[in-house]
Amino acid sequence: MIRVVLPAHLRTLARVDGEVRLDIQGEITVRAVLEALEERHPALRGTIRDRATLERRPLLRFFACGEDLSQQSPDVPLPDAVANEAEPLVILGAIAGG
Repeated sequence: MIRVVLPAHLRTLARVDGEVRLDIQGEITVRAVLEALEERHPALRGTIRDRATLERRPLLRFFACGEDLSQQSPDVPLPDAVANEAEPLVILGAIAGG
């Protein structure tokens, strides 16, 4: 099991309170987490990553263990602390403005 923290607007879409816990089989990567998250909560399809390209949406970021993982390949294994539930994978909405 791993823990995922979603921003408020995505928690509303997924109809969850607090963290989401997911059982991931195989290697724990951002791609594996997003696939499991979208399978369990279909309303999230297309909100975190583009439906066609599967690229991360520009105003969303991925963090784990205090590190920004947003620019890494989605197939890079997540830190052990995420895999063993000590730390969550945080999906955070970026703030843009001018």
